[in-house]
Amino acid sequence: MARENDKGGGDLCLTKPIFFLLIIFLSFAYAQFGWQIRDSYDEVRRKYDTATPDNCAILPTDRLYLSKDSEEDDTVTHKPDIKEININPVFPNRTALLHLHNVAMSRAFFWSYILQSRFIRPAINDTYDPGMMYYFLSTVADVSSNLRINSSAIYFSVNSSFSPSYRGFFNKTFPLFAPRTYRADDFNDPIHLERISTLNTFLVKDLGAIPPYSLSRNYTTDFYRINEWYKLWLPDHVGDRHDTKTTYQVEIRYANNTNETYTFHGPPGADETPGPVKWTRPYFDCGRSDKWIIGAVVPIADIYPRHTQFRHIEYPTYTAAAVLEMDFERIDINQCPLGEGNLGPNKFAGTSRCKEETTECEPLDGFGFRRGGYQCRCRPGYRLPFVDRRPFLGEIIERSSEVSYRNFFKCEKIDWIQTRPVEWDVSPAYIRVKYMEKFNNYKNFSFPTNIPDPEGAAIRREKNLDRNTDALLRFINSVNYKTCYNLSTQDLTLNGDIAFGAQSQFENEALMAVRLANFISSYLQIVDPSEVFPGKRVPDKPLSEDQMIGETLALVLGDTKIWSAGSFWDRNKFPNRTLFAPFAYKKDLNTRKFKVEDLARINDTQNVYLNKEFYKFLKNRWATNLDELEKYYLKMHMRNNETGNFLRKFEQYPTSYRAANKGHGYWTTPYFDCGGLVPKWLITYAVPFFGWDSLRVGLEFKGVVAVSMDLLQLDINQCDDDYYVPNFFKGTHKCHRRTSYCVPILGRGFDTGGYKCECYQGYEYPFDDPITYFDGQLVEAEFLNLVWNNKTRYDMLKCRLAGASGLVSSYILVAVSAVLASVLQMIR
Repeated sequence: MARENDKGGGDLCLTKPIFFLLIIFLSFAYAQFGWQIRDSYDEVRRKYDTATPDNCAILPTDRLYLSKDSEEDDTVTHKPDIKEININPVFPNRTALLHLHNVAMSRAFFWSYILQSRFIRPAINDTYDPGMMYYFLSTVADVSSNLRINSSAIYFSVNSSFSPSYRGFFNKTFPLFAPRTYRADDFNDPIHLERISTLNTFLVKDLGAIPPYSLSRNYTTDFYRINEWYKLWLPDHVGDRHDTKTTYQVEIRYANNTNETYTFHGPPGADETPGPVKWTRPYFDCGRSDKWIIGAVVPIADIYPRHTQFRHIEYPTYTAAAVLEMDFERIDINQCPLGEGNLGPNKFAGTSRCKEETTECEPLDGFGFRRGGYQCRCRPGYRLPFVDRRPFLGEIIERSSEVSYRNFFKCEKIDWIQTRPVEWDVSPAYIRVKYMEKFNNYKNFSFPTNIPDPEGAAIRREKNLDRNTDALLRFINSVNYKTCYNLSTQDLTLNGDIAFGAQSQFENEALMAVRLANFISSYLQIVDPSEVFPGKRVPDKPLSEDQMIGETLALVLGDTKIWSAGSFWDRNKFPNRTLFAPFAYKKDLNTRKFKVEDLARINDTQNVYLNKEFYKFLKNRWATNLDELEKYYLKMHMRNNETGNFLRKFEQYPTSYRAANKGHGYWTTPYFDCGGLVPKWLITYAVPFFGWDSLRVGLEFKGVVAVSMDLLQLDINQCDDDYYVPNFFKGTHKCHRRTSYCVPILGRGFDTGGYKCECYQGYEYPFDDPITYFDGQLVEAEFLNLVWNNKTRYDMLKCRLAGASGLVSSYILVAVSAVLASVLQMIR
């Protein structure tokens, strides 16, 4: 018994230290973050974590939305606005939202065009509308082409959807029709034996196939609770007016050289209020994808009702809405205070932990819905401590202890500040010689003149100046649709490294081409026009010319940076056509007039589209080996009949198709399209699409989708980089390299000066300005004044060596000095 008691006492003695250690650990853990007071981020986060797939069905409706105000969302700021896209640069952390915005617009323009295209075809006892599989695969392509898009849907208003997918269904409508695709988590899917999430599996459902009188599943009623995307535009009450919808004009030139001008009704224009795109509040997608998502909604127009024989009672009406959605947690939040670049409303404004006395907040991209997506940079008149090289990162500040936060993360005051000189003079000869030796490729760079150059000799000479950025840009800007004929093909083609950054800056435009190529591939591989279905259902027809013209046109309508787009089909691959290549383009940046040409009309050997560089490259690359193509899996649920009382699985369940991704495409070198339909400096991205061969046993190359962007909308990067980076403008900045370093600034286009010169560690900005860096445009302008021997202040645009912030006495140093003085006096 004694031994047992001793053993029990030993366990108790062992337990006490562990208990006290646990208390100490919890105290320290709390102490690290206990100093941080709760703010609006914590409020939103608590609401975000409350909704789960298990309890969302019983939560109040307001708990399924992150914002209380349905008119003005304050949880997602800086939403892309088509009125600002071509004026102000889009933040890097909003490029995914911009693509969502563009795809939604593109889809709305396409469906508006194709639903009204019956007016350019002879009247028949049938509908020209696409079949149900076209709708389903169109939404699949929206999601499969971009990992950032979570779902895509088309919601029709009540009794507004016509379809040729059922026999004897002419001029009849579905009660409800809403094809929707969302990305599924296939981690535990039995078709993936690897047990890894591929992100290439999609659930496709017709949300309009519901039992009668089921209000909670009817997306047009208030009982659906999360259908804000429907209420933004639908139902549309136009009354008896024919002029309520915006019109767009398309001039079409067919392969037989016949012309047609077609006007159709579409979403609101960019110059109208509100614009074409409305945004939903972030909401919990209860019972569907079970995620917090945000959507871009664009209306789809049609002439309704149809086939009344009385055109005056058929009104342009919004009959449906295209909805594209993405995960809310992938959207960066802005924790900086409200200001010039953060006007609000912003729920998270002022939640950063920058010390406002000496620092100011600057947002960073790539953090998503979590704290720390900012940096604290010094205010004007302050500099970083000697031990810090870069601004204080918010991610580190948020994780710091109270002691660290109180003692660090602050800048030091600069006591002696200079004022910029009001007048300046020509630089002395020795200073100019010093910089000309450093930038020796500017020695022969002359001042611009207006002397005529009919032969283009001066233009060629400036292009050949080695690594002279200004000479190259002067050459590029001097070429136009008139002067280009004086230059050779070699002169009108630039080196590939001049377009450095195009693959990232024009990524959204490339994804638009990938989306169309993905759709064509899925349609050619999944839809079989000769298939037989039970009951009244009939298969979709082969792709038509109007559909391909509409899809190609929608690329230009949906993305303002795309100046031209084309769908180039291989020989005898399009139904009933030897060659077929609808090519859509525009002449002006902001316009409602567009042009479409079938390039099959140009069938001479030299100029036929089959001989284009990107077409030949992609055809040779994908002629035989198709193993690298992405494989996408579809789980489609379709309505049981034309009434749609319930869903049933598609006959081929699950089904799959193969298509190219963005990495399988081809980027051309920059070129001037002299004599072409778009006489500009362009860069083209092309991506292939594939379908079954004639025996439907193997895949084959079917054609190419290509989009072209204006090179002059590309931002150049003049900052230093690694030696292996293929950037023509690398290291061409004019910052003072010993005291400052170059940081790129986006949004300044294809011109010099798209950077700022920040001071190195141990140096400080010397002037009394509202900024703490030298602007690259000012530096470049002053440098050219130096080159042309004009009045300049270029030699003053450099940081100075940082000194002490003030005179501070040290008691230890004074005491040591006194002792040393006494010792020296004794020695003497």
